Amino acid sequence: MRTPVHRRQSGTTIVELALVMPVFLLIFLALVEFGIMYFSNLSMQYAVREGARYAITGQSNLDPKAGNQQRYAAVIQSIRDNSMGMYDKVTPVISVNGKTYNSSQFSNGMFGAPGDIIVLQLDCNWVLVTPMLAALFTDGKYHFVVAATMRNEYFP
Repeated sequence: MRTPVHRRQSGTTIVELALVMPVFLLIFLALVEFGIMYFSNLSMQYAVREGARYAITGQSNLDPKAGNQQRYAAVIQSIRDNSMGMYDKVTPVISVNGKTYNSSQFSNGMFGAPGDIIVLQLDCNWVLVTPMLAALFTDGKYHFVVAATMRNEYFP
């Protein structure tokens, strides 16, 4: 038989769970988002390195437009292919040798001539979802920059 003390405590576990669970979930989601931020940074670092490796060869065979292949489009496609889907999520701004380009300024000469050193840099923003983390970052975005430096091969 239950004593009066047990009757007064029934349901306290549910109330405690209701109080603690939102905080626990918020911390858990923050940890998951930190992991995704780190993954996006590493993925974009790998992508920019692979894009620079492709750029130094002077090739243009990765351009999706088979009829009129452009070197810049092939390099950007190489970055996009190696970013594991993060390219569109972080909307990178491309800089080559310190000059920033927007999509209307892309040209075949932006990656330099044979023998030139190129510094390919992507300026990326990851939009945070977790409110606790968004408050810690400016405009609720994690801003990071990835870069790779290489010398162009002597291509025709």
